[in-house]
This record gives sequence, structure tokens and C-alpha cells, in this order.
Amino acid sequence: MLHVLLHMARHERPMTSEAIAGMLGTNPVVVRRTMAGLREAGYVRSDKGHGGGWAIAVPLDTVSLLDVHRAVGGPRLFAIGNDRANPDCAVEKVVNAAIEGALREAEAQLIARLGAVSLAELARSFDARCREAGGCDAPGPTAPLPRRDP
Repeated sequence: MLHVLLHMARHERPMTSEAIAGMLGTNPVVVRRTMAGLREAGYVRSDKGHGGGWAIAVPLDTVSLLDVHRAVGGPRLFAIGNDRANPDCAVEKVVNAAIEGALREAEAQLIARLGAVSLAELARSFDARCREAGGCDAPGPTAPLPRRDP
């Protein structure tokens, strides 16, 4: 979604769910479902009718990476760790105890960092790279990204 939001910020007109889906190699229904969380948070708006679509609704410097993560109902930050608080297996108890504190500390650091980076900062970084490269050939809404398998 960060990728999509930065493209949206560079467009003068709203982007349709179909255009975003083509860019991401997914279905427009998935786009609408994901964008709904961003709309509920007030970060984007959706306009109906001819010329409608999704558009940024707030200044980029008011939205952090953590805001986006929370708005889209992002998955857990770490896929490792304690699956069950009270496991029956003694080995799992030992493993959980060993990594629990480290994961809490790492998650706190990651949350702090994501909260400190705004979409505006990403946009400025992108613009700087484009200037250094003498222009950008970044995929637009009609140029799909390569599909990434999970």
C-alpha cells in the first residue's frame, strides 16, 4: 500500500481500483477492501462516477508508515514467536521464554521507527533518487509490477 499511496500522490486525478489492481497484479476487489481501511482512517477518499477513484485526502507529512500499517489491518509485525501463551510442551515453554523479551524489544523499536517515517519522507527520497538518476522509469498505473509469489 505504501507503493500505491506514493503513486497516488504523484497523480493529478484519482486512481481507479482497476488501475491499482493492475499495478499490483491483484484483483480490484482486494484493492477496494484494503483501501477501505485507509479511507476509514481518513488518509484517502474515494470519488464515484466518471473520473472517480481513489485519491490522497491528507498531506503526506501527516501519515506515518505505522499509520498505514494500522489502517490496512496489517498482520503481526513478526511471524516468529509465541503462538500459544500456555503451551503443553515443555520445549515450547522454554523457547517462548527465551525469545519473548527480545521480540517485545524488537517490536517496540520497529513501531517507533515506522511511526517516525512519514509518507512525505518516502516521497522526498523517491524524488531525490529520480533527480540523481536523471528521471524515473517507475511503473505507473498502466505498467504492472512484477508479480511476487508469497
